[in-house]
Amino acid sequence: MDKNYYAVIMAGGVGSRFWPLSTQQFPKQFHDMLGTGSTLIQKTVGRFEKIIPSENILIATNKKYEDLVYGQLPKISTKQLLLEPTMRNTAPCILYSAFKIYNENPDGIMVIAPSDHWIEDEPEFLKNIKTAFDFCAENDALLTLGIHPTSPNTGYGYIQFENSEKELKKVKKFTEKPNLEKAKQFLESGDYLWNAGIFVWSAKNILNTFKTHLPEMYSLFYKGEKDYNTALENKFIEENYAASENISIDFGIMEKASNVFVLPVNFAWNDLGTWSSLYSALKKDANQNATLGGQVIYIDSANNIVKTQSKKRVVIQGLNDYIVVEKEDVILICPKNKEQEIKQITSAVKTEFGKDFI
Repeated sequence: MDKNYYAVIMAGGVGSRFWPLSTQQFPKQFHDMLGTGSTLIQKTVGRFEKIIPSENILIATNKKYEDLVYGQLPKISTKQLLLEPTMRNTAPCILYSAFKIYNENPDGIMVIAPSDHWIEDEPEFLKNIKTAFDFCAENDALLTLGIHPTSPNTGYGYIQFENSEKELKKVKKFTEKPNLEKAKQFLESGDYLWNAGIFVWSAKNILNTFKTHLPEMYSLFYKGEKDYNTALENKFIEENYAASENISIDFGIMEKASNVFVLPVNFAWNDLGTWSSLYSALKKDANQNATLGGQVIYIDSANNIVKTQSKKRVVIQGLNDYIVVEKEDVILICPKNKEQEIKQITSAVKTEFGKDFI
């Protein structure tokens, strides 16, 4: 394995759209969402360990999830854990990780990936990551992976690229989640890809890019240059992280930089952002019902996803296109077409039942 390869796995999100399974105290990345025997973060780390030295895999997460990370990834050392003392968007934690990697290895090439994605064809995925590493080792480039769209999905951002015979395409522009009409236009045009939120670049190049486009944030983290990978690192982060701007890497860097490329990829992918996205990744019975956990008898019911505790026996009659989730002392029953309201539902839950339930 190449000692210059690094991975930064972002694992600080709450996953509120997966309530009641995912909560602020136990988010979705620490659950076995697909019933495989491994949690999402365990699957992600295991995937990268096939091409990246284990000690070069960093986990960026909120400080309150420290024990969860150590419990699920016992081989992770304190040096590999980037603890965010307060919730911020993706740009600050990526800059923090870039300084940390560059401090250890100025030749480091890093992949940034969420901890909660489903990837079916791992060999193809790892082949794509290796291609991206090779490109970024030789070029002054910021690279993102783009998924060939299979539907006019309005839940993903899109990347427009310049047509060329080259495997890696120059990015024209990024578009946030479009409406259905726009998404259909993007699909028909043939030069748009889904934005998977997976990035590759050299630590040196991304630091220079931050210095150009987010100079205040760069200066803030640069003050700790001598503290990274030492006993003083956590103290510096505790005292300074909250002062960083709350901005995503997409808005702060990718939409501003001129040296952005995309690698179109073909591995089966799902960002597992909602119960419906999880449903699409699961095996189903003859009536398109997906079951996780317990044993369910479906009568005159179709297109449902039911998640219960492992020994629970459930009978569903006359239900179509519903999400049914049971977790200890909470049950959610919600039409699939209303699942975008789950975030709002948690506000009512907090008011009626208390913050411990969200």
